[in-house]
Amino acid sequence: MKELYTGNLYWPETLGSTRKFEPLRQHKKTQVAVIGGGMSGTICASVFINSGLSVLMAERGEVSGGSTLANTGLLQFSNDIMLCDLIDQIGERDAKTFYRACRDAIHLIEQTAESLAADVGFRRRSSLFFASTEQHLPKLKKEYEALKACGFDVEYWPPEEIEKHFPFRKPGAIVTHGDAELNPFQFVSGIANAAAHAGLEIYEQTDIVAHDTLPSGIHLLRTSDGYVIEAEHVVYAVGYEPEELRGKLIKAEMSRSFALVTGIQNSLQSWHERFLVWETARPYLYMRTTLDGRVIVGGLDEHIEQPLQSDKQRLKRSEELHGKLKALFPELQAPIAYEWSATFGESCDNLPFIGADPAWKNVYYCLGYGGNGTVYSMLAAHIVRDLICGDKHPLTDIVKLDRKSLTNA
Repeated sequence: MKELYTGNLYWPETLGSTRKFEPLRQHKKTQVAVIGGGMSGTICASVFINSGLSVLMAERGEVSGGSTLANTGLLQFSNDIMLCDLIDQIGERDAKTFYRACRDAIHLIEQTAESLAADVGFRRRSSLFFASTEQHLPKLKKEYEALKACGFDVEYWPPEEIEKHFPFRKPGAIVTHGDAELNPFQFVSGIANAAAHAGLEIYEQTDIVAHDTLPSGIHLLRTSDGYVIEAEHVVYAVGYEPEELRGKLIKAEMSRSFALVTGIQNSLQSWHERFLVWETARPYLYMRTTLDGRVIVGGLDEHIEQPLQSDKQRLKRSEELHGKLKALFPELQAPIAYEWSATFGESCDNLPFIGADPAWKNVYYCLGYGGNGTVYSMLAAHIVRDLICGDKHPLTDIVKLDRKSLTNA
């Protein structure tokens, strides 16, 4: 199994125990087999089971035990690619459709979170997206006009307005309303428990090592222990581990990022309404608060796939991030309590890989590459559910694996 992160993770500390699911120990038949028990796989399996399908989810490790643990839990409708750039890339209609779908996905995540038995840390937040330099200001203003024209609830703040609300001054910023935060580990664990109660079959420590298709179209998935799953449809929600797809169906660049969580701060009074904060520079700095008064900071992306192994070098990156936090919020002096390095993926056209395999009937992929992975997971669940049920989602052609914007990239 690929190593997806190194370091000392925060989210496992927030949940005393998680439900354990047994490995698959017999042959099974199902309508839909979901491979992967992370954010994408669990949301997909939940949406499928609640749509009346029979579903089995197989996870080679533990549910929510992969990249979910390194997810920083920011939920935003804005993407790594600005709306104004996406309009230039895929056209105004499709770009606006995609951005609106991201906004709607946050609402669906909110509904899901509210339906769970436990509080999973979902809270509505606004975001401050500031210009890192004066040179970025014209582009930021262009983005503000694009978001406003698309009907989003946004404001433009000049330097004086930023300084009025925060202890720092920047050339300008867009404030977006309708974003959110959550605890990704609690969220995925809660969804898995609820979906299992609704009839989802979940098997941990179940590694799929072979996938064959009969002339009838039935898919046969063989586990490393020799058991076979017969499925009408197969959904790969394998996060950042699709080695068999690399260079065939997807064009992705794998990188690593860094994140830290501080100790509990004495006060967050200077942090206006607990906004999510990020910037126009690339790679960008981003930060949020937690319900128990900590701060999460991430950034310093590097074009290297493997998480940083050296504790000393990783701590050096964390201290750099911590310094950036204190430069913006000088009164936040709580030390670093948790820090990690993690693998993440980006597509060459800045959109996720979601949809049917162009050459393999009833095989689908939910690969939410990019900074909006949780939002993409919710989009994927509904896009693929519609494909399985014979319907067409408005995003199908925009994010499919053989889309024009990807083949031209």
